[in-house]
Amino acid sequence: MKNRFTPPSAQRLSTLAIAAALAAFAGIAGAQTAAPTGATGASSAAGAPQATPGYVRSADGRVVLSGSGQCVRSGSWTAANAAEPCERVARAELPPPPVVVAPPPEPKLEPAPAPAPIAIAPAVVEPPRPVIQKLTLSTDVLFDFGKAELKDSGKQRLDQLVSEIKGADVDEIVAVGHADRIASDDYNQKLSEARAQAVKDYLSQVGAKSNVITAEGKGESQPVTGEDCKKLGAERAANKKLVACLQPDRRVEIEVLGSRTVAGGAPAAGTGSSAPAGSGTTR
Repeated sequence: MKNRFTPPSAQRLSTLAIAAALAAFAGIAGAQTAAPTGATGASSAAGAPQATPGYVRSADGRVVLSGSGQCVRSGSWTAANAAEPCERVARAELPPPPVVVAPPPEPKLEPAPAPAPIAIAPAVVEPPRPVIQKLTLSTDVLFDFGKAELKDSGKQRLDQLVSEIKGADVDEIVAVGHADRIASDDYNQKLSEARAQAVKDYLSQVGAKSNVITAEGKGESQPVTGEDCKKLGAERAANKKLVACLQPDRRVEIEVLGSRTVAGGAPAAGTGSSAPAGSGTTR
């Protein structure tokens, strides 16, 4: 018959042996779960994410890497378990916000300087030249009809003019010939010029300075009869009534400019005039 009584020391030894055996078994089981080496060559990944679902983990909770450095997926891995750095996770990248560049400040325009006032010299108005003598001579006195040669009566009137201006300081003598409207414009223009030139030539011969005498013709452009001779019949030399009416238009105007000395030695402008002499039918 066996003795069933076990001493206390023997019981303590049995408890320690059981505890050691359990610890050894737990270590072997943990090693097999964390890193089954050999054919796969897997190892614990120090930089792999910890406690990530869907990946094989070691005892310390890190993802186990294969020999090629890839995370070892568990049988329950799905695309929803993908995590970096084991998997490349696509992220929607938003474009960077536009950079707002402030517009450059507008240049400050300085007001244009006011233009300098332009000094305008006052207009110099020349005083009218003093007239010594001004007269209008009818061509009845000076010329025959349609001619430009001075008659004796015309020479006598010009001699009188030279006598009247004797002693005066003459600046200019202007002789202007005029004609009536009978005949053509060209004919009357040339006739008026020739008569004015005849007056100039004679005045030079009898003592007037030729360099101060000018002659010009106005033709029929400046009549003085106006409407008086409008309805007197045909405009021809044979119409005596019309020829007589137009007599004032046939004239030579003479103007003497300068100054003369009066009593006491003071210079003064003298003005003389002579009405047209004669009323014949010459023009």
